[in-house]
Amino acid sequence: MALTGILLAAGRGRRFDPSGVQNKLLQTLANGETVIAASAKNMLAALPRVLAVVRPGDDKVAALLGSLRCEVRVCADADLGMAESLTTAIEFTKGAEGWLIGLGDMPHVQPDTMRALVATIERGARIAAPVYEGRRGNPVAFSAYHLPLLLALEGDQGARAILKSHAVSEVVVDDVGVIRDIDTPGDL
Repeated sequence: MALTGILLAAGRGRRFDPSGVQNKLLQTLANGETVIAASAKNMLAALPRVLAVVRPGDDKVAALLGSLRCEVRVCADADLGMAESLTTAIEFTKGAEGWLIGLGDMPHVQPDTMRALVATIERGARIAAPVYEGRRGNPVAFSAYHLPLLLALEGDQGARAILKSHAVSEVVVDDVGVIRDIDTPGDL
């Protein structure tokens, strides 16, 4: 079974820079990589296919992701919320056997964590989520069983409603990256 990676990179990052001048995904981490490049490389190390969703006009992020061998799709309605980006990706890849859905501002998630989530789906789970020190994090893997629910998502909650109303196989990990995102300049 081959799951498809989905990297959501269409948010505005208003908490990072309310003025909208600095794109947090293009900021440099301590290791010299940009936030989005690190996020993409980690997912690409775990999955053969990664589809990244970007916002209209975000040409630098789109070009960078394309150069890393991600498929890139623009979500015209990204401002309507995370669900728009997610449904754009799911619609484009709906023939997949499942999806590992990651966030572009979470560059510290280890490829082994992603592989463990994928393996959990491959063993028959319908949803797999990482847990670090008792806290559930991202990315989250879904089997194709949940395709109709994923395509019906709306708003800015992403797939949270599905996680709240369906069984989730929790995968305990020793990876703080699953709960560590880049929301403010101090997070870099």
